[in-house]
Amino acid sequence: MKKKKFVLIGIGVVLVASLWYFLRDEGVTTEMICVPVERGDFDVSVFTSGELEAKNSTDIMGPSRLRQVRVNNAQIADMVPEGTVVKEGDWVATLDRTDISNRILDRETELEQLETSFTQAQLDTTMELRNARNDLINLQFAYEEAKISLEQSQYEPPATIRQAEISMEQAQRAYDQALENYELRKQQADARMQEITSSLNQVRRRYQEILDVMDEFEIYAPQDGMVIYRRNWDGTRFGVGSQINAWDNTVATLPDFSVMMSRTYVNEIDISKVRVNQPTEVVVDAFPDKTYSGYVTEVANIGEQRPNQDARVFEVKIQINESDTIMRPAMTTKNTIVTHVEEDVLYIPIEGIHAVDTINYVFVNINDRPVKQQVITGIRNDDQIIIREGLEEADRVYLTVPPDPDNIRLNTL
Repeated sequence: MKKKKFVLIGIGVVLVASLWYFLRDEGVTTEMICVPVERGDFDVSVFTSGELEAKNSTDIMGPSRLRQVRVNNAQIADMVPEGTVVKEGDWVATLDRTDISNRILDRETELEQLETSFTQAQLDTTMELRNARNDLINLQFAYEEAKISLEQSQYEPPATIRQAEISMEQAQRAYDQALENYELRKQQADARMQEITSSLNQVRRRYQEILDVMDEFEIYAPQDGMVIYRRNWDGTRFGVGSQINAWDNTVATLPDFSVMMSRTYVNEIDISKVRVNQPTEVVVDAFPDKTYSGYVTEVANIGEQRPNQDARVFEVKIQINESDTIMRPAMTTKNTIVTHVEEDVLYIPIEGIHAVDTINYVFVNINDRPVKQQVITGIRNDDQIIIREGLEEADRVYLTVPPDPDNIRLNTL
């Protein structure tokens, strides 16, 4: 029984010791990180993502007279793949001819009807004027007969002579009236034929215009270059199945790769910092080991709502100084726009700054002990902040809060 008692006591001691070991409150040690105060040029930058495009490009245009032939839209039926290198005069795309073919059929029907009307009017006019000329000849004969009768009645009684004179005058008047009417009929016929001819020529011109425009449905490259599809307002590509219209008939572009741009969008919070001619660093995502310099060339005055973005953004264009054959339109870029530079200033990481009320301070390492030092700060960027007063270049600042910071006395300026 005694042995059993001692065993139970031993087991209890072991359990208590184990609980104490696992449940004891271990002191938490914090690794103290110190960094030196740095001196140099301090950059404030805006970081954005963009897309490459050529500064200068030649548009490959579809038919320019769609409105004249009353065709509002034309669908792209076939097109070379994007990135195809073409020479001047090479085929680029074909537009669907269904709509314009229907209009050609309508014009052909209208043209046939007018040509028939023209022929009929010609025949009618010819017959009418021929009859009028025959009437004139008959009236002329009647006048001559009346004149002869008058001459033969010179020895007749006065009443007979007067009757012959009246008959001749009536014949003369009838002939003169018929001659005048003939001239009027001729002018009327000429006007009618001129009207029909004008309508016929107008339809013929329209018909020829449609044929000429339909020839433009085969689209060819205006110069050498690489075919790049145009982009819609939402960024989607404009390819086979897309429609051009009478107001915007651009099918694709031939960019000039000698000068490239990065089109980017800056949020409304940072846009006030961005100005034209600010220096920029551009990195193409496909080649992250290469960095290019550039500058801001254009800043939009009006914001816009981009797809999949909650905040409004402003379009910014950046021109790249260097030329490189690896750069192609639509490649994505990372852009760093340097909006402000402070030369020869002191700065530390933002993590080293602390504040109480309106006072900013840091923990300075003096003889391996933390000292709370008030500082006057300047502008900051995403990682660092300028120190105007309170630190020297040789000082080292804690990025972590020392133990028991409330008991460390603050050195004020």
